Amino acid sequence: MLVLFAAFFAYPLVAMLNFSTKVPATGERTWADWQALVADEALRQSIVTSLELAVLTAVVMIVLLLPTMIWVRLRVPGATRLIEFLCLLPLAIPALVIVVGIKNVMAWVTLFAGDTPLALTFPYVVLVLPFSYRSIDAALSSIDVKTLSEAARSLGSGWPTVFVRIVLPNVVSGVLSAATITVALVLGEYTFSSLLNYLTMPVQIAAIYKVEARAAVAAAFASIVLVALLLLVLSYVSRDRRTKEGSVA
Repeated sequence: MLVLFAAFFAYPLVAMLNFSTKVPATGERTWADWQALVADEALRQSIVTSLELAVLTAVVMIVLLLPTMIWVRLRVPGATRLIEFLCLLPLAIPALVIVVGIKNVMAWVTLFAGDTPLALTFPYVVLVLPFSYRSIDAALSSIDVKTLSEAARSLGSGWPTVFVRIVLPNVVSGVLSAATITVALVLGEYTFSSLLNYLTMPVQIAAIYKVEARAAVAAAFASIVLVALLLLVLSYVSRDRRTKEGSVA
């Protein structure tokens, strides 16, 4: 079963690599399209932009979502369902509708922040909210946040100390899971960046495909490998953290 599972994912990658290195007319192997990708300044810039967006989106998402969820659980538990509804709402709204809805807001963002692709951070945060919320919510549900905070407060700790030294270390695995999902979604997102006319990695790959199919497949293969490696690193860090927490317990 494991072999079949591996073959299911490996076969398309092998086919992509084969297509991107094979000359149809002669059947010879060539790395010309791969060499062209290395020399493509626009593709390199789009990769850097997508990585910057992934990091910024993950940071903004954590800074906004984690304190809000902790505060609601401690001070306004009755608002939990409302927060859950608001965070899951983007799942029910098509990406095209979201883009049309936030276009006027993006005009104000670019007015103050400049016309930079990094302005996509704000709509991307909306995009990843449902998935990040579930990861962090599962981590918070596994601990008794109220009891831990009350115990810390009774010993003289302030709210910043409760958040940073008491609650946060217990939900790091959930935060890392949310960050992993965020990175995966941002690096593969096409609709927002295309409709808002920003050059990210998926948009540039689509542009290459219109000119040279083999080069586009090579770029897609490289992007899949890059994203997979990033996710493996994040997953390893998260798993290593959980292992250490289990050994301490």
